[in-house]
Amino acid sequence: MMQEFHDRAPILAGWISLISNIVLTIVKIVVGTLFNSPVLLADGYHNAGDVVASGAALTSMRISQRPADEDHPYGHGKAEVISSAIVAIILGLAAIYIAYESISAFFAEPEKASIIAFITAIVSLVAKQVLYVYTIRIGKRVNSKGLIATAYDHLADVYASLAAVAGIGLALVGDHYGIKILSYGDPIAGIIVTILVFKLAYGMGKEALDTLMEKSVEQERLDSFTELILSVPEVKRIDRLRAREHGHYVLVDLRIGVDGTLTIQEGHDIIREIKKTIMEQNEDVDEVLIHLNPWYEKEE
Repeated sequence: MMQEFHDRAPILAGWISLISNIVLTIVKIVVGTLFNSPVLLADGYHNAGDVVASGAALTSMRISQRPADEDHPYGHGKAEVISSAIVAIILGLAAIYIAYESISAFFAEPEKASIIAFITAIVSLVAKQVLYVYTIRIGKRVNSKGLIATAYDHLADVYASLAAVAGIGLALVGDHYGIKILSYGDPIAGIIVTILVFKLAYGMGKEALDTLMEKSVEQERLDSFTELILSVPEVKRIDRLRAREHGHYVLVDLRIGVDGTLTIQEGHDIIREIKKTIMEQNEDVDEVLIHLNPWYEKEE
């Protein structure tokens, strides 16, 4: 049952994200065009990039679930990491676009705000917040890099939609009370959003690059593995311990010292016990590679 959830939930969430982004893109561009709202139109074009990002994440999640084969003996987990890097690039480009539109708005006559555009921005803000909470919970639960990337993409849209709500809202107040300077609330908010989106893009891109470069897991995680390995009585020492993320799962590689007088069968049984101990306590560990070195009491 748990494995079925692990396989299906990310795909379902990916489809929901993709369809939602398509709908929101169409609504924002249509409303932004009909009611002459530059900020909503810019948010709509930004959302179009999210359609590409969601499509890439969904495709990568499907690929990552394929079993290991002759050409990919360690599985296809890094497909999600590649999609995460793609989403990071798209977010970076979106941030540049938002910055450009925001700066350009300072040098143009502000457009008259529309209440319809304001309502659309609020609906987008609420929808994106719901999508973010939904996808980040499932993404972290099943450790899906592609879905977590999609969640952060939704979070970037929350920032953008918040800027649109603030900008259009201030413009409506400015139009009503004749305060022209309030019409420039949107570009100011847009610049703030640019910084937040760039921060998201940088964090995602760095994590994806670290995984692709096979950076080791955190020291706390290695310490946890060490404790589990040493809990097996036959293990005399740990000569080397390495672990790395491979998409939504972790690979552990270790060399240990055991009594050099043990038989091959006894060594085999020790390896099985270590694998069982680690994998039972760590659901995201998919493979444990163990090399045995001979240990003799005189070495102590």
